[in-house]
Amino acid sequence: MTKELPHIAFLGIGLMGAPMTRNLLKAGFPMTLWNRTTSKCEPFSSEATIAKSPAEAVADADVVITMLENSDVVEQVMVAQGAIDALKPGALVIDMSSVQPSVARRHASLVAEQGAGYLDAPVSGGTVGAAEARLSIMVGGSKEDVDRARPVFEALGKCTRIGPVGSGQLAKLANQAIVGITIGAVSEALLLAAKGGADPAAVREALLGGFAGSRILELHGQRMIDRDFAPGAPARIQLKDMRMILDEARAEGLTLPLAQQTHNEYLSLVANGHSDVDHSGLLLELEHLNGALLGSLGRGPKE
Repeated sequence: MTKELPHIAFLGIGLMGAPMTRNLLKAGFPMTLWNRTTSKCEPFSSEATIAKSPAEAVADADVVITMLENSDVVEQVMVAQGAIDALKPGALVIDMSSVQPSVARRHASLVAEQGAGYLDAPVSGGTVGAAEARLSIMVGGSKEDVDRARPVFEALGKCTRIGPVGSGQLAKLANQAIVGITIGAVSEALLLAAKGGADPAAVREALLGGFAGSRILELHGQRMIDRDFAPGAPARIQLKDMRMILDEARAEGLTLPLAQQTHNEYLSLVANGHSDVDHSGLLLELEHLNGALLGSLGRGPKE
């Protein structure tokens, strides 16, 4: 006799939440969905229950997944709108949003008062990783709760337990520091090469085979060359993450100069009207600073 799959309530059907929901449904999980903009749930209406409120969504759920924009939104949905109060005993809350570690720890305490479990499980991989079910999932919480959640995580990607509650968010901050800083480095490298007359596409191709090769250079370097800045991860979210990195660093008594400089560049990018471009669009701020475009620099390669 096969074990019945847990009923999942999924809160937040956005750029990441929609493909994640698709993969969970494909894996056979019964689901209830909630999103502030109800129309985003409509593509799943024939396969899942659509709830009118977060509290209604979680009331009968064995597992509650949140994929929301930031700490303030998670606080609003889980606390102010009563989702935590509506949890049934024994439920498991998995916050896959990117929030401050302190918020994760406080929510874990509130969830425990309801007799439920809690994991902070932010992800890396973007919309492509979400669609292809190969997200990197960084999990903070007890080993027992991680084991309970493993069948859910396996439908979404690969999970790694980092440590106690809050440590998943710390790993995500580390991830976003590397991502943000590396996007800046790739932008500068391609602009430097193009300004001197090199073909940036050929430079990217050559670098991919060497020590500078990275996922950022592969995917976002191509985005920069193609000028394809449709959001996978919007710049405003990367700015939020850089701000959280600096807040956490201050709390730990650390100074992170590269993270500070990258934060300032994303702040300028957003201030200049590019909050909804992909975070690889940091190139636009560098171009603005230099008064030149990547695709029209230098002498161009000689045939």
